[in-house]
Amino acid sequence: MRVKALVIRILQQFKRDKRTMALLVLAPIMVLSLLYLVFGDTTYEPRIGLVNSLDPVLEELDLTDAEIYYYDSEEEAQVVLKSRTLDAYITVSDSQPALVLEGSDPLVNSAVVSWAGDAFQPLTQQPEERFSATFIHGGEEMRHFDYFGPVMLGFFIFFFVSLISGVSFLRERTRGTLERLLSSPLRKGEIVLGYVLGFGLFTLVQATVISAHSIYVLGMRMEGNFFYVLLITLCLSISALTLGILLSSFAHNELQMIQFIPIVIIPQLFFSGLFNLDTISDAVSWIGPLTPLYYAADALRNVMVRGQGFDQIYMQLTVLLGFSLGFVLLNIMVLKQHRRV
Repeated sequence: MRVKALVIRILQQFKRDKRTMALLVLAPIMVLSLLYLVFGDTTYEPRIGLVNSLDPVLEELDLTDAEIYYYDSEEEAQVVLKSRTLDAYITVSDSQPALVLEGSDPLVNSAVVSWAGDAFQPLTQQPEERFSATFIHGGEEMRHFDYFGPVMLGFFIFFFVSLISGVSFLRERTRGTLERLLSSPLRKGEIVLGYVLGFGLFTLVQATVISAHSIYVLGMRMEGNFFYVLLITLCLSISALTLGILLSSFAHNELQMIQFIPIVIIPQLFFSGLFNLDTISDAVSWIGPLTPLYYAADALRNVMVRGQGFDQIYMQLTVLLGFSLGFVLLNIMVLKQHRRV
């Protein structure tokens, strides 16, 4: 009977918490549906540029299963390649093809090399020497860890900062600290700013340690300046911090705070570039640009894999700070509704 009473108490507890009951079913369904749309049946087609496409040699080739673009000069194709609109371009001289790859994504590199090997097979009798390949970034020795690492670095920083800040701010509410602050002469904006700066110092240390360990201990590829990595992770941490504080305003305990993870945080990983965004269903591909991790992952790859500088990442940093400002304003609005002093 005592066990029965305990079971009844637990069931009644779940019954009172309808959001938990819904998430037990809806969250797995949502995540699995996203996985289905991300890992759909769409096969990636390489984007290939052909230089001097009037060469009669090209008439002998089968150029299907790829998106083909034509350019009059190699300089023109190289500009487009560096902008990542192309995966590679091909030139033909004396019936000898030469392949130039953007090179930062090992999976795309494999798709391009495989396609080019099949397409240019009629030009050679020895398949192992079909063409020469040059890489703008990366190279044949580039590991998958080097390409996926920057995304995972950003994700783990975003994940833990948002979770820790949300739970910490929730405790401020449940312990009555926030109520006392709201009763003080402090303005709502000053309260939010104080929490952001206080937690921000901690997240700066966290981001520095995680980034340094990933690069200098685990050997993650680092072509650019480490300072820019810290700058990106700091901007990402601030957006995660302000988002975590915002989410905590809609939770009544730590369990409810954790429930936001499969709904708000994990889906961002699917659209951050960890998986090739060109193969994701059009029904959900629009979600990526609405998430902070999308811009942070792109900026981290630009620095760590492609060796680019501030000129190539300032736009992503601006968007991250824009997310942070938006979350701060929403936090102020929520605090005003929390208690009018």
